[in-house]
Amino acid sequence: MIEDASPSSDAALATRVVELETALARERIRADEAQQRADEAHQRADEAIAERDRLREGFHQLQLEVELARRRLVVAKAERVDTLQLQLEFAAKLRELDELAGLQPGPMPDPDVDNRPPSGKRNGKAKPKGRRKLSELDMPEERVELTDPALEGTAERIGSEDSFKLMWRRAGYVRLVVSRAKYKIGEGDNATIATTELPRELITRSLAAPALLAHIASDKLCDGLPLHRQEDRFARLGARIDRGTMSRWLEELGMSVGATIVAAMRDDAFAHAFCISTDATGVLVQPIPSVDKMPRSCHRGHYFVQIADRDHVFFEYRARETSAVVGELFRGFSGYIQADAKSVYDALFRPPPDGPALEDNAHADLGKRHEVGCWAHARRKFWEAAITKDPIAREGLARIGRIFELDRSWKKRSAVEIKSMRDEHLRAHTDAFFAWVAVEYERVRGQRGLLRTALGYAHRQQGPLNRFYDDGRLKLDNNASERELRRIAVGRKNWLFVGSDDHAQAAGNLLTLIASARLHGLDPEAYLRDVFRVLPYWPRGRFLELCPRDWMVTRARLIADELDRELGPVTVPEPSTATTE
Repeated sequence: MIEDASPSSDAALATRVVELETALARERIRADEAQQRADEAHQRADEAIAERDRLREGFHQLQLEVELARRRLVVAKAERVDTLQLQLEFAAKLRELDELAGLQPGPMPDPDVDNRPPSGKRNGKAKPKGRRKLSELDMPEERVELTDPALEGTAERIGSEDSFKLMWRRAGYVRLVVSRAKYKIGEGDNATIATTELPRELITRSLAAPALLAHIASDKLCDGLPLHRQEDRFARLGARIDRGTMSRWLEELGMSVGATIVAAMRDDAFAHAFCISTDATGVLVQPIPSVDKMPRSCHRGHYFVQIADRDHVFFEYRARETSAVVGELFRGFSGYIQADAKSVYDALFRPPPDGPALEDNAHADLGKRHEVGCWAHARRKFWEAAITKDPIAREGLARIGRIFELDRSWKKRSAVEIKSMRDEHLRAHTDAFFAWVAVEYERVRGQRGLLRTALGYAHRQQGPLNRFYDDGRLKLDNNASERELRRIAVGRKNWLFVGSDDHAQAAGNLLTLIASARLHGLDPEAYLRDVFRVLPYWPRGRFLELCPRDWMVTRARLIADELDRELGPVTVPEPSTATTE
């Protein structure tokens, strides 16, 4: 028989159990603390890895931006693309798209054969070779006869051998003497003296004749020669004209042509233009001197360019670039507007108000406009994304390049034929492009980078980018506006800023006439000289006859001798049926 355990042993066992449970609890607490520390360490490690990935991505983006800036500043300003390499990379895809568009696919490019145009050719056109035919140029001629002293007089001269050189004769001032006849009226003590009245001038009591005014305006606003350099040049030629005087002349000229010719051009464009292309760039404006004479920095204004079909080019200055300003620039115009996707243009394409809203707003803009996108801007986004050789970006370049290539092949056809060819052969390319963009954009929507920017731009602009299908006269790109803005960009590198908001608007009016003159193949200086000459005599309501588009018709109807004289009356012909305002 076994004896029961003693109470002392039971108490010891209970004590031991309590100790063990206490130790186990402590170990569990330590284990939990260790696990917590491990979890915190893992969390810190995950955060460090995530931060490392973010830093890597940021560093990668900075590398892309540096490489993009390097390509823009050092490698090439133009968006140059190796089209042959793109055709080799995506030959199968392009052939598939061509077959889908109903086109006969061309031969596959051979990588072992140089398919580039021969040296000296651009776009397949041969570069002119040999000496220029100076004998065919319309210019004054001087003749220098060279004889051989040893043969002259002793041998029979049978002819001569002529060759040509270009010579430059330095221009300078011409003193224009204005001689007004004086008359004696009556006899004796009742006799009076009468002097012929001065003829009308655009700037009264000015020492500058129309030719000099046109020369100053053309040098600054057409060739980018600032007034301080003209001042120095005039001093070297023998007479001084300070830059302040020239600045006042330009402002008065700009305001005069702006209120007459440019205003008539704008009314004509808004009434008849089919499509207006537009863009904007900044310009610095000198601050107004303050009473305390403290120096102040220049503020930024904006020049808007507007190209109305092939008729007129306008430069409009505005102090700000906002939706309200853009709305005022296009108030009342109905038609197509081609611009980039900047948000300030969005207000132009909202439907006009109707019903009570229209009755409550007497100044509502009733113009109905349609947005035309720019494929060159879309291509530029893919060009920027392709700096990393990304295959998606390069495929986008290949697809857009084929769209431009096909449309360029029809440019010599009529607008009706171009629209038909686009619908038949080009629409399949653009439909496939936007379907491809939608798929690829969803894949990279959550990523940051140039590729998402390129795909997102094309995805959001699908409607405006397809607008060129409406009419064969619409262009795929807005490059014409950017080319016109180069006049501002090149000029401001030299003259740096404009003197005031008023002077900026006056300069914009002169730039309008200069750009429109170049659009129609006129010499800007010669055109401005003639316009400054006849404008004081031109009747109101007929200023459109003086615009660059109609000037050659108008000039042919003027009396040549009167126009050639720097001063004197001008006989205004009867209104022409060729141009109506």
